[in-house]
Amino acid sequence: MKTRFVILVVALFCFVPFSQAQSLADRIGVCTSVNKASLLKQAGCSYVEIGIRSFLVPDKPDSVFAANLKEARDAVLPLYSGNSFFPGDLRLTGPDVCLDKIMEYGKIAIRRAQEAGVKVLVLGSGSARNIPDGFSREEAVGQFAALCRKLAEYAAGHDVCIVIEPLQSSETNFINTVREGTEIAEAVNHPNLGVLADFFHMLRENEDAGALIDAGKWLKHCHIAEKEIRSAPGVKGDDFTPFFKALHDAGYAGALSIECKWENMDNQLAASVAVIKEQIHKSY
Repeated sequence: MKTRFVILVVALFCFVPFSQAQSLADRIGVCTSVNKASLLKQAGCSYVEIGIRSFLVPDKPDSVFAANLKEARDAVLPLYSGNSFFPGDLRLTGPDVCLDKIMEYGKIAIRRAQEAGVKVLVLGSGSARNIPDGFSREEAVGQFAALCRKLAEYAAGHDVCIVIEPLQSSETNFINTVREGTEIAEAVNHPNLGVLADFFHMLRENEDAGALIDAGKWLKHCHIAEKEIRSAPGVKGDDFTPFFKALHDAGYAGALSIECKWENMDNQLAASVAVIKEQIHKSY
């Protein structure tokens, strides 16, 4: 009985890598490659957010993924999350959707995420989910919700959470705000499905920080970059304190990944992380 209890505790710990008592300042990562893990650690980050298509390579055999898995296990930081899920030619909405083909790809990504210790998979894929001209938006919502449900059900058996990423309207015509993403997450109503808030896209869509509070328990991951040129925090001086205050007020227990266009990541990262941490502490 004691052994079973220990195993259960370890499993629960693995599913929740961050303590709710930790400040958001201790839950910062970067969307980058695993070989940057040492740089991230030196800059005060806690994890790496990898590319799903480039690192988990769901369209490649296990032998190709094996080298990446070794790199993950040797890394000095955990691989907590992954983005860039489905390729644009694998349609998620419209008349050409093949759910079986999508799920075959998705299941490989989820299984490999578990092997690599990745807990959160970001479902953005703006091109793949873009609603074709003349296609019913209502039907597209139904298609996407059905996919999210199936992905979440499969992810539940692998300690992985799928999060819907709203994207600015210049990148896709479907799910442009956190509130729209939250509506789908609420409709699916599965604990392994949530919504992501990307402050860059929120700023581009003029969505207020109150959306983070409205999302409630469905908000499970965040991205950050400055509005004008998607620069690293600290370059243009954007003030993110309203977003951080909203996350604090909402009791947010997820993480925050820098997803931006670096001029020189090696030189900019430490200063950017410092700016983010300063704004977080200022907002509390």
